[in-house]
This record gives sequence, structure tokens and C-alpha cells, in this order.
Amino acid sequence: MSILTNLTSTSITLPEFFSLLTTSPLIAISVFLALGVVFINGWTDAPNAIATCISTRAITPRKAIILSAVFNFIGVMLFSLFASGVADTIAGIVNFGSFDSADPESISNARHALVGLSAGMIGVVSWGIIAWGFGVPSSESHALIAGLTGACFALMAKGLNATPGTESWIEIAVGFIASSTIGLALGYISTKLIELVCRKLNRRHTTCFFKWAQIASAAGMSLAHGAQDGLKFVGVIYLTLFLGSVAYPDAVNASLANPSNADFAISFLNQPAFLWLPILVSLVMGLGTSIGGYRIIKKVGMGMVNLQAYQGFATDISAFISLMISSGLSWPVSTSQVKACSIIGVGLTRGVKSVNWKIALDMVLTWVFTLPGCILIGFVCTYLLFLIPNVA
Repeated sequence: MSILTNLTSTSITLPEFFSLLTTSPLIAISVFLALGVVFINGWTDAPNAIATCISTRAITPRKAIILSAVFNFIGVMLFSLFASGVADTIAGIVNFGSFDSADPESISNARHALVGLSAGMIGVVSWGIIAWGFGVPSSESHALIAGLTGACFALMAKGLNATPGTESWIEIAVGFIASSTIGLALGYISTKLIELVCRKLNRRHTTCFFKWAQIASAAGMSLAHGAQDGLKFVGVIYLTLFLGSVAYPDAVNASLANPSNADFAISFLNQPAFLWLPILVSLVMGLGTSIGGYRIIKKVGMGMVNLQAYQGFATDISAFISLMISSGLSWPVSTSQVKACSIIGVGLTRGVKSVNWKIALDMVLTWVFTLPGCILIGFVCTYLLFLIPNVA
């Protein structure tokens, strides 16, 4: 069970947040690296939500980016308030043990954990930039999981208090397989069903309808992306601040640094003063999408399969359903992976040759190499950070 399920309902207010940032450079670095990962996610992953509706010319790129930013924001806020299981699963990837701000050993463990979190997120940022350079929609979800795991292995190798979170890894593995399968199957089935229902209807009328329907489904995809990826980073930043409050208890309300049996979601529901965190994550993610999104839009929406309006709608609605199921079951999954699988499912309705398998293979290889690559970067970066005098 992760730390977040044992947190007190006392939240970190915005003044306490700034107090933590100024208390220790390590906390500031951890938070800014996490926000850097959020930005990279908006840069390389969020565009998947709007790629197909742009490729079918249902909406212009500028309007689509605004649409994506708004509904990503809504997704982060809604699921932060009412269904934060994805955040809890992500925070449970590494088990740092129990904490007590009055225990010197706990304070030391918290500072070591902050070093590991920083190193893991360096790995995520590095990997995201490399993937963007090749125009491939990397999975920040996989990179985040792998980077934190690599940091965990380094902490273990140094004899420090950290172990992989078994429960979270099981949910991640199940979500990885199930979400891809659901996305691909629904993409195929929904396309066939639409073709069956609309086979005798006027093509001009149906095309007009599906262009508007695709805009709505793209909004739903953006909401689902916020519910998934936004919540992952809300969880990571919250974990960083919690560890900071243990490591430097004088910077915050003393009750925050002592675990209780309150549910993580309660901290949002009962403490509106803490809503600044999902708002911050949403804004940074939207900024990343507006700056770097078109390169990924071209690769996913225009390169892998030549889509018509109804097929774009089928793609988005299939991915949306898969992501909503995953979020409801607390599975942290890759939105780019689910979207790509749904596109392939749609393409397969026209035959195997209609899919550009070279692009699909590039994306699969990116996902395959993300785990070992980011584990290695997280491991090495953790060791390098510990070489800095008095880093923890």
C-alpha cells in the first residue's frame, strides 16, 4: 500500500508549498523536475488526444490545442476530486517505508527518497526529449514508472530504505495489457458497427455529423488524458511534497508529516486550498501541448493510418472508453499506447495493408525500450546525485 493511502487529510497550502521550496534546494529541484515532466507530457503525449480530429480536418490545430487544454484541465480537476486511484498507484511504485517527523531515521529516509525522486524524473525528462527529437509519441507513463524504479534499485544497492511496490506493479501490468486490448478491439468493432448502421445513409450528411462528433470525442479523449496523465503527476508532486514535509517538518503544519488512515482523495475534497496543485499541473501540461504538439500530431494522426471522419470518431471514442475504464480501476496506462492501438484497430477494418506498420513498429519499439532505458537512467542519475556533498 502506498504512502498516499495513509496520509492525513491536512493539505499543503500554497504558502506552505513556497516555504518547502525555499527550505531545501532538493525539494525545489524535485518539484521543478516533476513540472518539467508534466510539460514534456503535454509536449509529447497530450497531442495524441487531438491528432485524429486535426488529420481529418474536423477542427483547426489552434482550436484543437485550446480544446485539449480546457478538457485536460477538467479531467485533472474532476479525477483529483473524485477518483484519484491512479495517483495512488503511481505513488506506490516505490515503497519508502513508514515515516515519522519526530524520528531522525525517518527524516534521513525522506531525504534519500527525495534524491531518488529527482533522479527518476531526470530520466523521464531526458527520455521525453529524445523521443520528441525522433517525432515518436513516447509514453511518459512508462518513463515515469521506469525512472522511479531505476532510482529505487539504486537506493536498494546503496542499502537505503526502498523497495518496489508489488501491488502497484500488478495494476500497471494488468492495465498495460488490458487497455491496449480494449482500445484495439473497440476500434475495430465500433468502425464496423458505424459502417453497418450508416451504409444506406447519405455520405455527405454522415461526414458532416461525424466531423462534429469527432470534435466531441476529441474533447473526451483530452478529458481522459487529464484523468490519466494529469493524475499521475499530481500524485508524484504530492508525494514529493509529503516527503519534503517529513524531511523538513518545520516548513509545514506539523500534522502533515505524521501519517494517519485518511484516504488520499479526502485531502482534495475537504481542503479546497490544495486545489492549486491540479490547477498547476493542468496549466503546465497545456503549455507543453501548445508549444510542441504538432510534430506528434503529424506522426500519430496523419502517418499511421489514413482516416476518414467516422474512423477518427471511432478511434477517439474507443480510446476514451478504454482510458475511462482504466482510470476507474486505478490502472496507470499510456494514453499514446491506447490511442495508437485504437487507430490500428480502426485501420484493420480495411485490411492489414492499410496500416503503416513501419510507424506502428517505431512506436512499439519506443515503448519496449522505454522501460530498460529509463530504469538505467534513473539508476545512474541516483548514484550521480549522491556524489554531490550533503545532497541528502
